[in-house]
Amino acid sequence: MSLETDLHARANGVCELCGAQTTLEALAVAPKDGETVDETILACEACREQIEGTELDANHLRCLNESAWSQVPAVQVAAWRLLNRLSDEAWARDLLDMIYLDEDTLAWAQAGQAASGADGEIVHKDTFGAVLAAGDTVTLIKDLKVKGANFTAKRGTAVRNIGLVPDNAGQIEGRVNDQRIVILTEFVKKA
Repeated sequence: MSLETDLHARANGVCELCGAQTTLEALAVAPKDGETVDETILACEACREQIEGTELDANHLRCLNESAWSQVPAVQVAAWRLLNRLSDEAWARDLLDMIYLDEDTLAWAQAGQAASGADGEIVHKDTFGAVLAAGDTVTLIKDLKVKGANFTAKRGTAVRNIGLVPDNAGQIEGRVNDQRIVILTEFVKKA
């Protein structure tokens, strides 16, 4: 059987991200080369354009509410990357906080994201200079009073699955005490 046939069988003939039934093609999930079914997803034209392009249609990508829970690592990686790119959407940040990727899948997702980054891209670093990536876990190095939320985030608190503020290298986003907050990178260390 061919790669395309295997993908259609695995996906039941629909896009593995949005469920569309037309314009389906195999798409290698970088940095893998797509030689096997495990390195590839079956995606419609609309999803392929969003994965490969710079413009995102947040309404179309609400399909990730379903596909992010796929058991197929390549689909998980594609969904995770798209959710990270949609970090300005509250629903995408919340979904990203909920999903779990095992270590190998998360490394694959982060590797491909770094490979697709442009020169001059903003780099987020912790207090010790370690480069932070979306999805990392960080630890607070001092107590932080959270303005407007009436609590103090205690030193040593782990903040999982962080988001990067796209236009400010000194800020990240994370969930503490069930509230999404902005944290200065100078007050965190990478776990």
